[in-house]
Amino acid sequence: MSIIEQVTELMPTLLEQTGIMLWIVALALIFGGICGLILGLLLYVTRKGGIMQQTVVFWVINILVNTFRPVPFIIFIAAIQPLARQVVGTGIGSDAVVFGISIAASFFIARLVEQNLMAVDPGVIEAARAMGASPWRIVRTVILPEALGPLVLGYTFAIVALIDMSAVAGIIGGEGLGNYAVSYGYRQFDPVVTWTALFIIVIVVQLIQAFGNILARKILRR
Repeated sequence: MSIIEQVTELMPTLLEQTGIMLWIVALALIFGGICGLILGLLLYVTRKGGIMQQTVVFWVINILVNTFRPVPFIIFIAAIQPLARQVVGTGIGSDAVVFGISIAASFFIARLVEQNLMAVDPGVIEAARAMGASPWRIVRTVILPEALGPLVLGYTFAIVALIDMSAVAGIIGGEGLGNYAVSYGYRQFDPVVTWTALFIIVIVVQLIQAFGNILARKILRR
């Protein structure tokens, strides 16, 4: 059987696994993205000199993020299985994978958000404070709009990282294109599966990155 015939035969399965991968990434981005945004905002506004300075709150969140963010995901997703059983009812399968990726994503997205918010011009914030705007009004109408372009780029980077995380989903019985490439390509010594899956992943990442770049560029031009 030629390579083209093999790829043609594999394509329905590969497309199905691609859909599963994107579904896992989308759910993890929703939950992890929201939690990460909240944590990142809290890190920014409660730090020393922030508009809602709270040293204790800042250090608690900072230590939490610094503790979990460096943990390799393959170790993290295995360690978090008992918690996944309590929350989603199972420690294996795609539900547990989404839960694990969402938790892990929350911490590194929190740091991305904090770093992007730090780039906002302090003079703009001071002008809003001088006009009597409340802290949360400043967040909604000044900080987030000013940082929106960099945040879009940050979240684009996060999506690519989530695709990377989904590749190790098989360790707890999850599905997706990355896991399919490892299980049926690498482990079964089938380079056609491995390289075809890799090609699809590269295309998906390129499209996501291009869309994120275009969207961020349009926002920054406003």
